Amino acid sequence: MRFQDRADAGRQLAARLAHLRPQNPLVVALPRGGVPVGCEIARALGAPLDVLIARKIGAPGHAELGIGAVAQGGAFYLNAETVAMLGVTREYIEGVARSEFAEIDRRLKAYRGDRPPLDVYGRVVILVDDGLATGATTRAAIRSLRKQVPKSLVLAVPVCAADTAADVRREVDDVVCTMIPASFQAVGLWYRDFTQTSDEEVVDLLTQMGRSQRGDVEVQRRPEVPETYPSRM
Repeated sequence: MRFQDRADAGRQLAARLAHLRPQNPLVVALPRGGVPVGCEIARALGAPLDVLIARKIGAPGHAELGIGAVAQGGAFYLNAETVAMLGVTREYIEGVARSEFAEIDRRLKAYRGDRPPLDVYGRVVILVDDGLATGATTRAAIRSLRKQVPKSLVLAVPVCAADTAADVRREVDDVVCTMIPASFQAVGLWYRDFTQTSDEEVVDLLTQMGRSQRGDVEVQRRPEVPETYPSRM
């Protein structure tokens, strides 16, 4: 089975998340590909939609090989085993992290404009992406959300590598996944249409959903818990 596109994947995931609707959840999507998926979930659950930006830290000379990730709010994840195996220096990690934090700030301004982030404290939060391979950016996003003290944190992805699903399950309250194939290979293989989501599409979807969020009830904002992971090294 393959999904037609990200919207189809989101609708299928939404059916598995319908039991959360009475809990007034907040849907948080990882741009760019997670936003069309999260939009369908938010529509189906009558939930507000927000974004959380995480960026991969690539290995020296092999940017596509993730050795960690950073996320807005200073969250940081490193795969210590891979870093040690490749002999990656602290100076290299610090340099890439600074660059990726700057890109996070740029994208937040482009996607959200002057709109403030929705408050996570005390909410049931559904973190959404279009698929989960190594899970580096997802782990950084989870740590960013945990700092904001949600009531519970659910990871929802259409397709996921089995070993990654098992690892990430220890960091969230629940993992909801439509497919966990025995032979995963790559996220894009499980979509008929895996065209890259553009920045313009992200902004358009957030704007559309924002119109329906204006009546969302304010939740009391509380201080974030201290970061327990190295933030900006």
